Amino acid sequence: MTTLYIRDVSDDVAETLKERAAAEGKSLSAFVGAELTKIATRPTNAQIVARLRERDRSGGPTADEILEVVQAGRR
Repeated sequence: MTTLYIRDVSDDVAETLKERAAAEGKSLSAFVGAELTKIATRPTNAQIVARLRERDRSGGPTADEILEVVQAGRR
């Protein structure tokens, strides 16, 4: 495992993280490690956009059909 050192964390942020760790019964290191794991496993915005572009949308409604429904809802 890699050891990370994080500098220049404000006192307010550090205190909030300590409180959240304590509330979950975890050490600060375990809590921050779990939060970093969550961040690292989430896809980036670019990855989400790429996935959306790869999807087959041929079975969906046309732009005209969408506009028609939107306009009907405004009446």
